[in-house]
Amino acid sequence: MNKHTLIEKLKAMAASPSASDPVKQAVKVYLAALAVEQVAVNNLIAVLEDNVVDVDELLLEVEHDFDHLVKHFGVEGAKIFAENARALKAAGAKYCNCMACTVALEILDNKDVLRG
Repeated sequence: MNKHTLIEKLKAMAASPSASDPVKQAVKVYLAALAVEQVAVNNLIAVLEDNVVDVDELLLEVEHDFDHLVKHFGVEGAKIFAENARALKAAGAKYCNCMACTVALEILDNKDVLRG
């Protein structure tokens, strides 16, 4: 049985005349929480999709905003960032390989799990 089927069973149970008021209330609260969760999940997915950085964006930052990189990572860190961006592009990578982008892509690949 999947989550959708269980939700339908909960709705049917709560609508039945034999369901107690505490059961009906618990189902109502649960369904409301699911609605809020779905809004949060959809928001999370949209933010992740908007914030995964592709390699071309990395290179643009290297070429046009190196000072920002220096402020964020320091001179040596900015150089390493630039080398990494160039190496990724040369290797044919599509996305940044930082931890945040890597994990975001993994989550996006499994967004159906979040959506339940």
